[in-house]
Amino acid sequence: MTNNHNHPTRKERADFERELVGLQSNMYSFALSLTANPTNAEDLMQETSLRVLDNRDKYRPNTNFKGWVFTVMRNLFINSYHRNVRTNNIIDDSADLSYIGSQRDTEGLGTPDHELNLKEINQAIEALDELYQTPFSLYLSGFKYKEIADQLDLPIGTIKSRIFFARKQLQEQLSDYR
Repeated sequence: MTNNHNHPTRKERADFERELVGLQSNMYSFALSLTANPTNAEDLMQETSLRVLDNRDKYRPNTNFKGWVFTVMRNLFINSYHRNVRTNNIIDDSADLSYIGSQRDTEGLGTPDHELNLKEINQAIEALDELYQTPFSLYLSGFKYKEIADQLDLPIGTIKSRIFFARKQLQEQLSDYR
């Protein structure tokens, strides 16, 4: 794919970008399945596109481009999720952001209400039928579908559908947090 010393030609760069643009609708669908929120899906899609463009030198020709892009997206989503969990953030897309930077900006963190919200979310995950909870928890921990399928000795399609249904069930139970 590249000429001397891994510097892509203008045509190779254009082909790479054209292929990435061609995946946009697939990327949005995948991002929406991860985030369950159109705005967050758009953000994840844009962040993925930038990361893919910044790391085009890491892509190996004649490999699954779509798979590579989706792996980048999934990893960004997982890293973002873990970062939010570490900081105990609950993102409220409907929040009034006019007070950011003010004293009110930190209100609620560490309060009984905030702790109750985290507790309710964790309880909702724990309340899932084990059939769904185990693959969903492994997925949130960063395991790939194939790794989960191998670990649980189940077909990958079964794992994907169980994670999908777990996500749907949690969305319904936790609709107050959207």
